[in-house]
Amino acid sequence: MEELRKYIEFLYPLSETDWNYFSSRLEACSFAKKQEILTQGKSEQYLYFMLKGIVRYYVPQPFQEVTFGFSFHHQFVTGYDSFLTGLPSAYSIQTLTPASFLRISKEQLQSMYDNTQGGTVIGRMMAEQQYLIKSNREMAFLTKSPEERYLALFTERPELIKHIPLKYLASYIGVTPQALSRIRKRIS
Repeated sequence: MEELRKYIEFLYPLSETDWNYFSSRLEACSFAKKQEILTQGKSEQYLYFMLKGIVRYYVPQPFQEVTFGFSFHHQFVTGYDSFLTGLPSAYSIQTLTPASFLRISKEQLQSMYDNTQGGTVIGRMMAEQQYLIKSNREMAFLTKSPEERYLALFTERPELIKHIPLKYLASYIGVTPQALSRIRKRIS
């Protein structure tokens, strides 16, 4: 719980009253390796804060899954579009390692927004961070080659290079595993 408080305090200092209100609505949970947190076609009900682990966001397809995102410890995890709209998710979220979380339901989060001074500020800041991640990824696909996208990972997201299997990295940058192997040979 202290890890989440430090993270939130970095975004916006909550009063003790607001923190107590928020933290009393959190629930601890954990998932095994390769377990789905959110399944495509289901509605997202929670916002998670990952205490430890790695997850990937992907679109299951009959012949080849498309991985489009990763989250690590001390990051928020959710199918945010489904969480906001209540509609079924177009993608799945799966643990790549055993993972533990603190989570809050949509109803409890809304209660925090309604009943605390800092809740809406923190919610807005988290939404802005999610937007920036997605916007940067979209711009990379529009303006960079696959090799440039791979090289950018070394400076922008080095944790991906260290911890993510190559087949997921290849999908993430929009190439086949074989094409990623060729890219890696060219740059080494």
